[in-house]
Amino acid sequence: MTDQTQQATADFHHLAGAVLDELLERHPEWATILGDHRFDDRLADLGPAGVSEELAWAARRLADLEAVDTDALDTAERVDAALLHNQLLDRTFALEELRETSWDPLVANPGTAVYTLLARDFAPLGDRLRSAAGRLAAVPERLAIARDTLGAMPKVHVETAIGQFTGTRTLLATELERRLSDEPSLRSEVEPARDAAVEAIDEHLDWLRSRLAAAEGDPRLGAERFSRKLALTLDTANDADAVLARAEADLERLEGLIADTAARLDDGDTQGRVRRVLDRLAGDGEVDDDTIVGLCVDAMAQTTEFVRAADLVTVHDDPVEIIVMPEIHRGVAVAYCDPPGPLESASLPTYFAVSPTPADWTEERVRSFFREYNAHMLQNLTVHEAMPGHVLQLAHNKRYQAPVPVRKAMWSGSFVEGWAVYAEELMVDAGYRSDQGLNDALRMQQLKMQLRMTINAILDARVHAHGMTEDEAMRLMMERGHQEEGEAAGKWRRALLSSSQLSTYYVGYVEVADIARDLATARQDLSQRERHDAMLAHGSPAPRHLRTLLDL
Repeated sequence: MTDQTQQATADFHHLAGAVLDELLERHPEWATILGDHRFDDRLADLGPAGVSEELAWAARRLADLEAVDTDALDTAERVDAALLHNQLLDRTFALEELRETSWDPLVANPGTAVYTLLARDFAPLGDRLRSAAGRLAAVPERLAIARDTLGAMPKVHVETAIGQFTGTRTLLATELERRLSDEPSLRSEVEPARDAAVEAIDEHLDWLRSRLAAAEGDPRLGAERFSRKLALTLDTANDADAVLARAEADLERLEGLIADTAARLDDGDTQGRVRRVLDRLAGDGEVDDDTIVGLCVDAMAQTTEFVRAADLVTVHDDPVEIIVMPEIHRGVAVAYCDPPGPLESASLPTYFAVSPTPADWTEERVRSFFREYNAHMLQNLTVHEAMPGHVLQLAHNKRYQAPVPVRKAMWSGSFVEGWAVYAEELMVDAGYRSDQGLNDALRMQQLKMQLRMTINAILDARVHAHGMTEDEAMRLMMERGHQEEGEAAGKWRRALLSSSQLSTYYVGYVEVADIARDLATARQDLSQRERHDAMLAHGSPAPRHLRTLLDL
């Protein structure tokens, strides 16, 4: 390495470290999630002044990154520079164009900011409670600013915000109270901030309820903004129209595959066969609110044993806890993997959270939910969320080391979700549950999930860019996706509540699967485990950057 190259590398490391530090300081809740606890007592400034200041900062740092001589850097550093550049473009687009603080009442909810301080023992309880008090003290002003800033709001967002703010209030009355009971000497320091925050949340809930009946904001982004958000959020070179076209073609292909699998399980009339097989499989086992977590615990043990025996990918023995999803996080997804932050220094467990049915659901909707999340589907769900999906991939991510942890901190949702969907296919192709004669039963669920993932991308684009109606979406999900009504209804809400996120799974899967195929062709000297380990050895960059890092 020449002196000039060494200096360019040192200069870039300094710049990258500064940009990452400044991003985390401006987004303290994100920093806590990542495991950087320098800003645990703060909330992000969501007011007009804070937005203006961040936009000015992003413009300065974009100019700094664009001045970097990337030809003098190695491949990994060029990827890091591209990731930071895309992140700043994404933030600029979010603040200038999307302006979510002006129409999305979910943005201001401080629940996650407090929950992340209580959920894991990354520091002594007293320190975490003091940080919580700092964040709670900022809640009244944050909510007052939100009421001044919010204009027309979509009804689905207001409804969801009422539920999630109620969950935050419950968190402060239960979990925070329980933690204060363990540290009673801090009551005088924490309770005033907690009580003021609860009062502010109650005022805010009354305000949201008063606007629910008249809520009329449109959650759809429109074709141009959706396309720009998709490209920036997923850091993909594929445009929205190309993603939609490929997804619709893949939907037809998957319909053929699931029909072929159903034929091996049912030799009756071809008319309605897929639905008939899925209905029969939905009746296997007893799944309800009382058993769902235990069944996932069993599935975790079984999938881990199989991954090791089949030598699919290196398994790390990091601690995992399967828990009931906290109330403040319900209403969007059925399950999620919540790992310790990639920057976390303490040894902490990963949470695999599963949501029970909401208390206000009808008995029929509850039955529909557990037909969807039957015993076979829970196996596939565990593969996706845990082994060898999110839990294992993020354990590999944690072990990635670099002078500046850009790829460790700024993981790509499309890579993380794409790997998890790829893992579902990997497991059935490797013969998981064949010893019990249940491989095709599992494959039915895996293909149903691939149908769902592909339909997710179609929904995302057609809802936000092409005006898809609720009736059209429900028919697509229930008829071609074979989804239960409750699952389809929840996904319709999710499509309205988010944009680009539902495309994450499909875009990530096709890009990760393409990389796995191309790597197998290029490196036939490597075993399957070695190839998968190589794919997981570079942090969690967007797949197009992983392709560069693997020299494909």
